[in-house]
Amino acid sequence: MSQTLCHQDDIEEGAALGFSHNDVQLFAVKRDGEIFVYENRCPHLDINLEWQENDFLDEDKVFIQCSTHGALFEVDSGRCISGPCAGDKLTAKAITIDSKGNINLGP
Repeated sequence: MSQTLCHQDDIEEGAALGFSHNDVQLFAVKRDGEIFVYENRCPHLDINLEWQENDFLDEDKVFIQCSTHGALFEVDSGRCISGPCAGDKLTAKAITIDSKGNINLGP
């Protein structure tokens, strides 16, 4: 059973938005109209990525960034390209977008 996180228009292009879902912290990033959802957990220290609410991206809004040690992750794959967890990945969540534009967890 899928569960709605938000409407796709709630996330601005090139921005991120955090969620709490069933005691799991998640965040979504919108890039080029596509939405990517990941668990809000750095693979290096197993901590939340942001230090300010909804602040998941680097200064240039190109990569997801861990605020604790600066690791950088690709938005489209979650792969760490820089930092102590290089080569690791964020945990991606499967989503669907329904006909009303709602982002739902699960297939």
